[in-house]
Amino acid sequence: MRGPRILHTADWHIGRTLYTKKRSDEHEAFLGWLVETIRGRGVEVLIAAGDVFDTSTPGSRAQELYYDFLHAASALCRHIVIIGGNHDSPSFLEAPRKPLEVLGVHVAGKCGDDPADDVLVLENDRKVPELIVCAVPYLRDRDIRRAEPGESIEEKERKLIEGIRRRYAGAAEAAREQRDAIIEAGDAPGRYIPIIAAGHLFTAGGRTVEGDGVRELYVGSLAHAPLSIFPDCLDYAALGHLHVPQKVGGRENVRYSGSPLPMGFGESKQRKSVCIVEFPGGTPVVDVIDVPVFQELEAVSGDWNAISGRIFELSAANSRAWLEVSYEGDEMVSDLRGRLEESIAGTRMELLRVRDNRVIRRVLKRMDKEEALEDMDEGDVFERCLDAHGVSEDERAELRHTYGEAAASLRDEDVQAG
Repeated sequence: MRGPRILHTADWHIGRTLYTKKRSDEHEAFLGWLVETIRGRGVEVLIAAGDVFDTSTPGSRAQELYYDFLHAASALCRHIVIIGGNHDSPSFLEAPRKPLEVLGVHVAGKCGDDPADDVLVLENDRKVPELIVCAVPYLRDRDIRRAEPGESIEEKERKLIEGIRRRYAGAAEAAREQRDAIIEAGDAPGRYIPIIAAGHLFTAGGRTVEGDGVRELYVGSLAHAPLSIFPDCLDYAALGHLHVPQKVGGRENVRYSGSPLPMGFGESKQRKSVCIVEFPGGTPVVDVIDVPVFQELEAVSGDWNAISGRIFELSAANSRAWLEVSYEGDEMVSDLRGRLEESIAGTRMELLRVRDNRVIRRVLKRMDKEEALEDMDEGDVFERCLDAHGVSEDERAELRHTYGEAAASLRDEDVQAG
């Protein structure tokens, strides 16, 4: 007998803005499409692998979209499994946990003391076990290692990787034991019961793109988990955190579904998708379903002739794109934004950001301290501080590590406060 049909998605980031532009309409369109996909494909189990919201304190509109979706989707599929990501507030996600269970919605927002608590045994309409899910939320530093004075960077990394490995191994072993008990008791005759891990983490070798908003989860490149952390008894790993849809280590059954919306202009040409997973004969078969483009993003760069030519092409095509324009020419263009606004007047396009890289190059050549803050992230600012104080390269590794720990701790505190 075939197992349940599963839809794997992640990284919705409901409530996200793009250069102050709200994206509620896009999220509403995506969630509506997802409901229709669940209906049309006969999905029985939905897994959302973290970063449901973009911030730990989602606004009322973001919450409305989320709960409206759960109400609609729970009427169509038997089970919905949601785990917390690094952007989510564990306490916020778990606050309505009990009433959501009535709808068949299972929420794992935070890490408990026992890995066995991560395990969900899901039943079909006849109360027969059909799927076991190891619902492992984003593991915060303090969940998986004990900090000790004088630790080297290598020791911290080893502890982080081992902590992640222990958590997944413990959950998988508990799931395997539960499956063995179900089979021995004869509670699911003739059925193969798949074991799935739902996780939110950064795996070694995972692909990202510039401007996608993916944060390092710990410090620098620490704890990019190797493929070996996923035990052999797992039939499929439904992962979240990386926004590029991808297999991990070439494995068909270990995947990031990717974000359903492009998080920034760097993802504007990327194919977005969700995964439909089935287990005919006990072997996972994955069908990748493209997500429609709900709002076109267009990054335009070059000299003035190239930029104006591309805008003319988009206008002729009646485009409704949001534009990010980077001027790369050598000639000075006075009132660049004004000229761009004039060139899109009367069209359905909207100008979200303008970068005059000619000016930026001149400024950076003159003095780093005059670099525009909006063109830098916090890591860039820290690097400028190291440069300004003449810190040697030998000293920088430990300082970068310490800074990264402090920044990660502040992010975690912000999430917990939400």
